Amino acid sequence: MKAIWQLGFRPFYLAAGTYAALSIALWGLQFTGRLPMPYLPSPLWHAHEMLFGFALPVIVGFLFTAGRNWSGLPTPTGGKLAAMLALWLAGRVLVLTPWVMVSAVVNAAFPIAAAIALAFPFIRSGNRRNYFFIALLGLMGAATVAVHFGRVEGVQVGLDVVLFIMAVMGGRVIPMFTNSGVPAAGAERRPWVEKAALGSVLALLAADVLQLQAPWLVVIAAAAAIAHFARFVLWKPWRTGSNALVWVLHAAYVWIPLHLALRALAAAGWVSGSPAVHALTVGALGALVAGMMTRTSKGHTGRLLKADRWDVACYSLVLLAGVVRVGLPMVAPVMLMQAVLVSAALWAAGFGLFVARYWPVLTKARLDGAAG
Repeated sequence: MKAIWQLGFRPFYLAAGTYAALSIALWGLQFTGRLPMPYLPSPLWHAHEMLFGFALPVIVGFLFTAGRNWSGLPTPTGGKLAAMLALWLAGRVLVLTPWVMVSAVVNAAFPIAAAIALAFPFIRSGNRRNYFFIALLGLMGAATVAVHFGRVEGVQVGLDVVLFIMAVMGGRVIPMFTNSGVPAAGAERRPWVEKAALGSVLALLAADVLQLQAPWLVVIAAAAAIAHFARFVLWKPWRTGSNALVWVLHAAYVWIPLHLALRALAAAGWVSGSPAVHALTVGALGALVAGMMTRTSKGHTGRLLKADRWDVACYSLVLLAGVVRVGLPMVAPVMLMQAVLVSAALWAAGFGLFVARYWPVLTKARLDGAAG
């Protein structure tokens, strides 16, 4: 088990995967009335826990791992990494208690501590390209405090920050992984599309911070949807079917323009806000996390970068959870309860499968004997 503390992705991927499976299973049972006692006090706290309990540790684990490569300097390992995990775990326990102030402080401390831990190697190495991650983690700390004091806007800001991080990292890795994993794919990146895609998400974040409403949100979200769909098409997703480690990233990313289109429709009053939120969280975030966690776990433990049947099953379950949660209530609103329960079961099964499959991978030393 000593190997688990050698690099950030190991404990945080296992923790996030376990929490994803357990938390959503419990929430699904609570939402549909099948859990006698409430797990979380409200949908607001379900949203909080998916952002700050699930997405955030994945982001931190990824940044601690990638940050070491970007800067050439160490990120937290050993006891420091264990302390970070304990801080995250304390936050998950405290949200279930009436101690609002203590819970807010601990939950904010986790992303802020992660930001400080990344600031040292980034600043020392002059890695200015990635300074913005420090600011985004700080913003996540502020967003969780806002939610703890009843400000719903904190969830929307947190969603926008996670969306921006996915958009940045997707733009960096998906075309690269596509062309290396499927050499004939010919995925492209065009500067003006990249600027439009990332700039539009920043504009949406600013609009949500300023609490702008329609028509501003309609225009910004619609423009962002067009930019991200153009980006997605340039990556040639239809050519990636032979490589599951690649197609899952495309299958995840297509949920982003869908989320943005649904946000525009919701701001215009044509649909509810729930499909947009779940297109981002269940669809885009769930599938992208599944794809990146399996790929990182293989690559950083010296294993072959090839998805096996367990990986494909994990991807399929999580993607199907998104289709059910977003699509079924839109076409048959009376089936909302069934959609939530089935989607929760699929999601929990997908991430439960990841944990079962990768526990021995992430708790043992690299196959090639290298550090990490």
